[in-house]
Amino acid sequence: MSVSAANNHISSELNTYLVGGAVRDQLLGRQVTERDYLVVGATPEQMLELGFMPVGKDFPVFLHPTTKEEYALARTERKQGQGYTGFVCYADSDVTIEEDLKRRDLTVNAMAMSDSGEIIDPYNGQQDLENKLLRHVSEAFVEDPLRVLRVARFAARYYQYGFSVAPETVALMAEIAASGELQQLTAERVWKEMQRSLDEANPEVFFSVLRLCGALKELFPELDVLWGIPNPQRWHPEICSGLHTMMVLQQAVKLSDKTSVRFAALCHDLGKGLTEEEKLPSHPGHETSGLPLVEAVCQRFKVPNDSKRLALKVCEFHLMSHKAFDLRENTILKLFNQLDTWRKPEEFEDFLLSCEADYKGRLGFEDKPYPQAAYLRAAAQKASAINAKAFVEQGLKGVEIKKAIDAAKLTAIGEIKAQLAHTAPEHP
Repeated sequence: MSVSAANNHISSELNTYLVGGAVRDQLLGRQVTERDYLVVGATPEQMLELGFMPVGKDFPVFLHPTTKEEYALARTERKQGQGYTGFVCYADSDVTIEEDLKRRDLTVNAMAMSDSGEIIDPYNGQQDLENKLLRHVSEAFVEDPLRVLRVARFAARYYQYGFSVAPETVALMAEIAASGELQQLTAERVWKEMQRSLDEANPEVFFSVLRLCGALKELFPELDVLWGIPNPQRWHPEICSGLHTMMVLQQAVKLSDKTSVRFAALCHDLGKGLTEEEKLPSHPGHETSGLPLVEAVCQRFKVPNDSKRLALKVCEFHLMSHKAFDLRENTILKLFNQLDTWRKPEEFEDFLLSCEADYKGRLGFEDKPYPQAAYLRAAAQKASAINAKAFVEQGLKGVEIKKAIDAAKLTAIGEIKAQLAHTAPEHP
């Protein structure tokens, strides 16, 4: 039997529907990248007989024998315990499609499409798509704390289409945040939702929605506290540190598609949350005081090492980047060494992009040039071309070689600075 014939045979044996995000995105005209299917009226035994491979531990999900797409049996869920795993699943053949769709999070995700193209929409998902509204399906929404993060992520993804979260859904999200249930989420699940949101075109919306419902304070208090903390108006016309951070994140999106750069933008000013009130609106030493906070956040969410490493570097050294033209050559060389520029040139480039995002993430600074990056980039490139070979050939040994290399690098940095000094701007 051919593959197509086998697929037709399987389709004729099962009552299947395309469900969830694939239906939503197809109706929105977005590219569909993943397809999930719902099977109504079947049993696990029937699925196995047709060659499906079981993959679900908590509920019956199967992989199609040829396409490897996911097919889940229609099911209902009942809350029993805390967190997002405390559910009892019922997936017998008498579960209807309406019952299955009712357990889903948002109405726009609670639609199904038959093989003939008919839309099954018992909870008015199409109307909410038209109204650009993210709205919960039922009061059972509060039973799964992960939904707070999922809704915030959807708000970020569909912000460009004009979507917002329904006020009654925000109220339920706030109820979950106040219940303490968010603390039951594993670090991996929280980071996965955050990382996917950081990769969207408007990740700042994710954090704004979490803050709106009180979830940011529960999950990421180091970030939440920044709203209302002032900065010097000359360098920060937007004043608020939280607003500034969101503006920096927006600039990071324009400059890089890397999660690490965007995460660094998010964490660069966490130290401002510790500034003593009498020192405001200045924040002396906020770079180093922020390091333990970045460490704590990365440990809490089990952030990947590349993102953690860059976030720590940007937190500690972003002001040095801004002041680059004012620094002596030996200070620049020390900065290059601390950033491990010679061994990690790509990460150094990400550092420069993060610092540029910080500089431009201010009201009225969005289109200002950032020549500091060009200076540091050129200086690092010229200095990195210097190696020990020429000095060994001169007969130098040991410490003398290192001193000669450093001296040559200082000269190289000075030459680049002289070439670009005319571009030096004012800096914070």
